[in-house]
Amino acid sequence: MDIQPETPWDGTPDISARIVTAIARIGTVLRAGMWEVSTAEGLNPAQAEILQLLQHRTRGVRLTWLARQLSISAASTSDSVAALVSKGLVRKARADDDGRATALHLTPAGEGVAARLGHALSFADTAAGALPQAQQVQLLTGLFKLIAQLQKTERFPELRACLSCRHFEPNKYPGQPVPHHCGLVDAPLPISFLRIDCAEHEPTDPASQRRNWESFA
Repeated sequence: MDIQPETPWDGTPDISARIVTAIARIGTVLRAGMWEVSTAEGLNPAQAEILQLLQHRTRGVRLTWLARQLSISAASTSDSVAALVSKGLVRKARADDDGRATALHLTPAGEGVAARLGHALSFADTAAGALPQAQQVQLLTGLFKLIAQLQKTERFPELRACLSCRHFEPNKYPGQPVPHHCGLVDAPLPISFLRIDCAEHEPTDPASQRRNWESFA
């Protein structure tokens, strides 16, 4: 049997593994930055994330939705929400679409804390902004494609992203440099303007969402 000689790169993990490692390391740094600010506000990480998830959601959200976003149990989410209510940062109200259900909203004090939390990762925003514009667009495109693949695992939480919005019109201008369209503002939608979390987001039907994400992948 022929024995192939070793090369200096034989022990190098696959590119996919190194991508996941890089994202995980970045995530660790971001969590540390958020932990520093949330601790100063007297919050734990879950409570801080809940405030951020409630920000700009004027219609309020359900407890079950929060639990899915946080990937924790409804009981643990309920405990965190109860703590935020006691701190005067979150209030409960009847849901607009179902008077028997409860929706969660930020109080004015909660809005202020959420705004301060939003500045916790400004160092990362600065780092990303230091990349050349073309690399930023390329990186954003790659992240959307990775999210599209993760959507297939059914482990990725719901997003208020352009690709899952009823205003998103994919490939309305095929073959053009800007192929997509936003019906809300009635204008072509460049890749560089695709949003992960949009306050004006209105969910489209599940079939259209799957089709949009699959076409982007």
